[in-house]
Amino acid sequence: MRWICLILLGIYLGACQEAPVETSINPRMDSVSITLLALGDSYTVGQGVQIAERFPAQLQNILRNKGIKTRHIGYLAQSGWTSTDLDEALNASNPGMHDYVSVLIGVNDQFQGLDSVQYAKKLTNILTKAVGLAQGIQEHVIVLSIPDYGLTPIGFLLDTAKIRREIDGFNRINQRLAKANQCRYVNITEIGRAARNNPKFTSADGLHPSAEAYQRWAEAIAPSLRL
Repeated sequence: MRWICLILLGIYLGACQEAPVETSINPRMDSVSITLLALGDSYTVGQGVQIAERFPAQLQNILRNKGIKTRHIGYLAQSGWTSTDLDEALNASNPGMHDYVSVLIGVNDQFQGLDSVQYAKKLTNILTKAVGLAQGIQEHVIVLSIPDYGLTPIGFLLDTAKIRREIDGFNRINQRLAKANQCRYVNITEIGRAARNNPKFTSADGLHPSAEAYQRWAEAIAPSLRL
């Protein structure tokens, strides 16, 4: 049973889902107008939910309700990406300047058993580039902690203690690097852990967050956009 779960998990985490570089929206004509670039993996592209239910899209709705116009949301993210993949994608693409940049990467590094030292090196590169894309404003880069997929229906069939331990280790790295680079840090891991008995927090695929979970993430991220 465990090897079947591992195969399914590998398929879900590594599923190819083309991510648009930019998504246009209909802004309100307000006095404040921003752009957002979301960097990451399946959690950023919202595998298992609709495009409008991704956390960046739900963050856009929160800002709109506060009278803040979002000119566009850009995505540089794909399911299955590791920190190395994201770093290489940043080298190969030109997503342009944005007002804010979010970074959520590392679950596939952990799942694939990749070296945490290498993760730290790649994340350092990513954050340096993210600050540049945020027009050099360090506090406009928002680093998100890695969710604990060991709390999902599929994750429960695996070694949940190992997953938790390793996710915590990767999160210590991304929190430390966020602080070192003077970026903002949002702990979304504990949101999922607090809701571990809530089946509505997991999408139909049994692994990824639901629209409700992404809404909670967006609510936690919104205060970091100090406009």
